[in-house]
Amino acid sequence: MRHFFPILLLISGCLIVASGQTGGLADNVIITYSKNKTSFSTGGKGELIINVAPADARKFKSNGVVRYSDFGAKGDGKTDDIDAIAATHAFANREGLRVKADNGATYYIGGKNRTAVIRTDTDFGTASFIIDDTEVENRNANIFLVSSGQRSFKPEGIASLRKNQEKINVSLPATCIITVTNSKIKRYIRFGPNQNDGSAQTDIFIADRAGNVDMNAPIIWDFDQITDINALPIDETTLTITGGHFTTIANRAESKYNYYGRGIAIRRSNVIVTGLEHRITGEGDHGAPYGGFLNIGDCAYVTVRNCVLTGHKTYETIGSAGVTVSMGTYDISLNRATNVSFVKCSQTNDINDSRYWGIMGSNYCKNLALDSCTFSRFDAHMGVANATIRNSALGHQGINAIGTGTFLVENSTINGRSLINLRSDYGSTWQGEFIIRNCTFVPAGGRSVTANIIGGSYSGQHNFGYTCYMPEKIIIENLRIDDSNHPADYKGPAIFANINPKMVDDFYREEFPYVITREVILRNVTTASGKPLRLSDNPYMFRNVKVVADQKTLYEDKSVQEK
Repeated sequence: MRHFFPILLLISGCLIVASGQTGGLADNVIITYSKNKTSFSTGGKGELIINVAPADARKFKSNGVVRYSDFGAKGDGKTDDIDAIAATHAFANREGLRVKADNGATYYIGGKNRTAVIRTDTDFGTASFIIDDTEVENRNANIFLVSSGQRSFKPEGIASLRKNQEKINVSLPATCIITVTNSKIKRYIRFGPNQNDGSAQTDIFIADRAGNVDMNAPIIWDFDQITDINALPIDETTLTITGGHFTTIANRAESKYNYYGRGIAIRRSNVIVTGLEHRITGEGDHGAPYGGFLNIGDCAYVTVRNCVLTGHKTYETIGSAGVTVSMGTYDISLNRATNVSFVKCSQTNDINDSRYWGIMGSNYCKNLALDSCTFSRFDAHMGVANATIRNSALGHQGINAIGTGTFLVENSTINGRSLINLRSDYGSTWQGEFIIRNCTFVPAGGRSVTANIIGGSYSGQHNFGYTCYMPEKIIIENLRIDDSNHPADYKGPAIFANINPKMVDDFYREEFPYVITREVILRNVTTASGKPLRLSDNPYMFRNVKVVADQKTLYEDKSVQEK
C-alpha cells in the first residue's frame, strides 16, 4: 500500500489535489501533467480532473498568464464554460499565474454545481458572462470564490474577551482577522414581521502578531465565554479582479426566503475589484431573493471601485410572524467584514424606483465606507461599527443602520424618508455619534411627506438582546432640507421622528429603557419650505435633549440659539 502513491506519480507524471469552497461543499480538483493534450473531465463524485501537457505548462508559465480558451472554453454564449473556467483558475492557483478572459468572448454559465476558485489576479476584460439561474443544482454555489491560500486555525488560550480590549494574550503567525462567537448569548433578537430568536453573539476584529487589536475596529462585546474562535492570516499581497460584464438570468423559483448565492464571493483579505458590471434580466412576477452578486465576508481591506451593479426586483412572501412581507434581495452583501470601501460605484436602476429593493445589506461589519457612489441604499442589519458615506447619492431606501461608533455622512444627497433611519426591527440603536455635514436631504425623494432627520421606532417592550441607544451626540452642519413638496398641515421638519407615540408622560413605563440622545448641535441648517426645524412630534420623549443651534439655523425654540 505504501508503494501506491509513487507508482501513481510515475503513471500520471504529477498529481496535485487542491481544495476550495463552493457553497459550503469541498471542491476537489485533481491536476496531472502528462504528454496527453491539455484537457479536463469530471470524476464520479463531481471532482474536476485536469491534465496539463508539459509543453503547455511551460508556455503558460513563460507567459505568466493563462486564458480560459487555453483550457477549452468556447466563449460562444451557448456552451456551458464553467468547468473550463474552473480548470483555468485551478491551474493558475497551483502555478501562481494570472488569469485573463478572452476579449470579446461571451461565457455561458449554466446551473451546474461548480465554483471557480480565484487565488491570483484575474482580468475579465471586455468579456461577457451569462449566468443562467433558471435551473440550478445548488443555489448556494457561487460562480467565483475569491479565496485565501492561508489556512484558518483556532487560537489557543483565549477563554474570554472584553469590550475594547487592546491586546489578546496570544502570539499569531501573522496579522489575522479573528472571528469569535458565544452561542450561549443571543443578540439581535429581531422584532416585527420577520421576528426571530436572535443570533449568537459574534464579533470580528484584527490582531497583529503580538496580539495587539486594531482599535480602529475594536471588540464591541464582552465575551465571558467563547464557544468558537477562528483566525485567518491576512494575505499581505493585494489580489486584483478587473473588468467583466456579467448578466444574471434571474431565477423563477417560488417567492420564499430561499436565497440564491450565484455570484462572486470574496473570502480573502486585501482584494480590489474594479471595472466590473452586473446586470439582471428575466425578472418576472415571482422569484426567490438573492444574497448578493458581490458577497464579501470573513475578510478585511476590500475595495470595490468603478463598478456598476443592479438592484433586484422586490417580491413578497409570508414572514415568520404570519403576515405578508417584502423580501430583502441584494446585489451587494457583506457579512463579518471590516475595512470595506465602495468607491465611484453606481447601479443600473433608478435609485428612487421603489419597485427594486435596496442594493446593499450587511451584518457584523466594521468600518464600511461609500465614496462617490450612487446607490438606492446603505444598510446595516445586525450592526456596523463605524461607517462613512461621502460624496454620494442614496435613493428611496436611504440610510438604514444600527450599530456603534461614529457614523459620518458628508457631501451627500439622501432621498430616504429619514436622513438616517435607525432600524426598528433591531431596536433603533446606535451607541456613538452621528456627524452629518454638507449634505442635502430630499425627504422621500421629493414626495409629499413630513420630514424627519432621524427616524426609528422603539416601544421599550421588546428585548433585543442588548441595551438600545440613540446617538449620544448628533452634529449637523450645512444641511439643506429640500422639503418644498409637503402636506398642507406641515409644521416643518423634525430632528427626531415620533419614535414612541405612547411615551407622552411619566406614566409610560419601558421594560427595556431607551437611552436618549444627550446633545444635538445645529450649524447652518436650512429648509426649502422656510419652515423652522423642530425637535419632534413627540417633544416629551426628547425633553432632556440639549439642542444648540447657530443663528443661521431656523429652529423653533429661539431659547436654544447658540450664543
